[in-house]
Amino acid sequence: MIRIPANRLRLAIGAVGLLLLGAVVGVTVVRLLPADEPSSTAQAPERRVLYWYDPMAPDRHFDAPGKSPFMDMPLVPRYADEAEGGGQAGVRIDPALTQALGARYATVQRGVLAGDLSVPAVVDFNQRDVAVVQARAGGFVQRVYGRAPGDVIAPGAPLADLLTPEWGGAQAEYLALRRADDERLIQAARERLLLLGMPEALIVAVERSGQPRTTVTVTSPSGGVIRTLTVRAGMTVAQGQTLAEVNGLSTVWLNAAIPEAQASRLRIGQAVQVALSGFPGERFTGRLAVLLPEVVGDSRTLTGRVELANPGGRLRPGMFGQVIFGGGAEETLLVPSEAVIRTGARTLVMLAEKDGRYRAAEVRVGHEADGKTQILQGLAEGERVVASGQFLIDSEASLAGVAVRSLSGAAAAPRPAQAAEHAGHGGTQ
Repeated sequence: MIRIPANRLRLAIGAVGLLLLGAVVGVTVVRLLPADEPSSTAQAPERRVLYWYDPMAPDRHFDAPGKSPFMDMPLVPRYADEAEGGGQAGVRIDPALTQALGARYATVQRGVLAGDLSVPAVVDFNQRDVAVVQARAGGFVQRVYGRAPGDVIAPGAPLADLLTPEWGGAQAEYLALRRADDERLIQAARERLLLLGMPEALIVAVERSGQPRTTVTVTSPSGGVIRTLTVRAGMTVAQGQTLAEVNGLSTVWLNAAIPEAQASRLRIGQAVQVALSGFPGERFTGRLAVLLPEVVGDSRTLTGRVELANPGGRLRPGMFGQVIFGGGAEETLLVPSEAVIRTGARTLVMLAEKDGRYRAAEVRVGHEADGKTQILQGLAEGERVVASGQFLIDSEASLAGVAVRSLSGAAAAPRPAQAAEHAGHGGTQ
């Protein structure tokens, strides 16, 4: 038999007694607690649902859960605490996450859209500077002066000598009346010569010589290039028949092919710079005279007509060049072009609002140049937009059912204080 010392036996009995006492007290406390009293680790109150929506159509809200009428999928709840109490629109993304994505931001600012519009152009004749040479009376061609289409002639250059028998009789009658010394009859006869088409210089020559002159030299009324020439030696001509067409060269047209999307940038009368291939390193100055109303179907361009002075006839029709239209000087709202999201149906930007919230805003854009895009409607000066990483943020906002700010709901006044509110926001300016 094993003998246990008395002191160890007393310690063992005391330990067992303490264990029994603790068990009894625990059971008693449990029985005294009410059955429905919550413990210290109770769950938070149930979240309140504002509405249900389909992530594929977040603009449509529903009052009860169920299946989406658009897609075969259940509706998603939108909770009140997601709006952070104030009903603030937008989706909140952890600033650390946006910084990890390399998101960059830009402020909507006013400025001048840089860049010039350069378009190809071809030199053409000034169609307003055209002279038509016709026979003033029927007759015969006695002589031609060796002219041909394409020749450049001076004003008054002779083209052909015409024999006009009809004028011979009228001139003889006029000379006979001059010898009768009746001023009334003389004046009437002279008026008849003018009405028959005789030039004033020919009548004066008849008066000085006292002899009829039935051969008249047809001359060009203006200088330029002969476009058409139909008179030939020995041919018969009728009164009013066209003998030649002469196009002046003191000014020329430059027909520029302007893309229809850029035509609204231009204004009639504005000065332009012209660079021609035939004169490298030299610039000519002209003005935009007119924008023709018809769009060329194949190239989708409008023809802009530029008038150029042509001293010395250096500029010749058919020359090729470039017309440079200066950028507009009017200030406008500008954002980086990379911040603009074009969906096809509309154009959006992602607004970076306070407290790390983001929201899509619809915009109407204008021209684009030098990495900047003109904002015509939808943004206000001082607002901040996401310039990089906006596609990921836009996807998150779409899944969260955030409504897009429409053009009519855009802020109308600048908000310069907003930049200070975002100074500590993730990303770099």
